[in-house]
Amino acid sequence: GGAPAAELNRLEAEVAELEARLKRVPFLDDLDLRYRHRVYVPQPIARAVMFCLMDVSASMDERKKDIAKRFFTLLYLFLSRKYEQVDVVFVRHTDNAEEVDEDTFFHDPKSGGTVVLSALELMHEIQAERFPMTQWNIYAAQASDGDAFGSDAGKSSRFLGEKILPVCRYFAYVEIPDGQDARQSSLWVEYDTLTAASRGFAMRRVCERDEIYPVFHELFKKETA
Repeated sequence: GGAPAAELNRLEAEVAELEARLKRVPFLDDLDLRYRHRVYVPQPIARAVMFCLMDVSASMDERKKDIAKRFFTLLYLFLSRKYEQVDVVFVRHTDNAEEVDEDTFFHDPKSGGTVVLSALELMHEIQAERFPMTQWNIYAAQASDGDAFGSDAGKSSRFLGEKILPVCRYFAYVEIPDGQDARQSSLWVEYDTLTAASRGFAMRRVCERDEIYPVFHELFKKETA
């Protein structure tokens, strides 16, 4: 079922506060301001695409999917306030990835193993075909419990760093472990190598539903700073 109206109102208010902070950020640095009569400033792109990537293998139970849905909803609210048009692309994966509609993404059970790379490859393919970065602001949010086997984690991290992050304005990875499991997954360890080199990438762990807003706020401090 849907979230209570009071909770949605609270989330919208918090997103509005993030948006207000964003509007206070100067778009030109001091050098540009000094030479602004010579600087060509392109018109901002008024539309964004949001890729939602989710592991739907057997280990991603309903609790984890619910946490992921809340995160994706917050991101959509945030982007909807910032851009005139927001398209959403849902990519789910087990050991292979597919683009689906929202209802299938969240509610249609699917079984199989886990190959994270398949989702990243499909996102890249869709973005290249339908959402050129000259015409779209590209955002992505990935939710997983971090289960990745064999060489998948390393391959996924390399593909993310080489193919996905260069075209994204922002990529957020949310890992949803079992309970309060403190162990770092192989995917987390590999993705963590990308955080220092990319301003447009951030990752956090979320164990409970009530952690979603604080984690969202933390992730998007970068985007609003």
